[in-house]
Amino acid sequence: VFFPAVVLAQTGAPDARGFIVAVGDEVPDFELTDLDGQVHSRASLLGSVYVLQFTASWCSVCRAEMPHLESEVWRAFKDRPTGFTLLGVDLDEPAGKVADFAAKMNVTYPMCPDADGEVVYSIAGPKTGVTRNVVVGRQGRIAMLTRLFDEEEFDRMVEVIDDLTTSD
Repeated sequence: VFFPAVVLAQTGAPDARGFIVAVGDEVPDFELTDLDGQVHSRASLLGSVYVLQFTASWCSVCRAEMPHLESEVWRAFKDRPTGFTLLGVDLDEPAGKVADFAAKMNVTYPMCPDADGEVVYSIAGPKTGVTRNVVVGRQGRIAMLTRLFDEEEFDRMVEVIDDLTTSD
């Protein structure tokens, strides 16, 4: 039986890629504090484009994707006048481990521990994996969801972010 993603998001059952939300949905409410102590929330980011990047230090696919996120997403879009933020959301690891991971990976975008997985599990089902990106438009709606690190999908995500950060 096929269920549209919107129906699945409403029921909370993960779709084939493990998401419990869909493109077009409002991003679930969240609050994250990055390693520098800055608080980021759905409310504080409303009006700008942002990406929530779900990651963990033990995830080899995340490690492969992060240099591309740093160079092709963060450095490419962080200074857009329309506003852009990339937040690394680290699943179930303490701040010290997240800081070591960010330093090892040479990422300069804000990293936010999600120690109990509250933010990750508001987007994806438990045990469905990290290596996910949630692209959110200025109205707070999900514009794209990625899973794993697929070059074609990653390139599409870069195009979507470019469009969102250059259009009115």
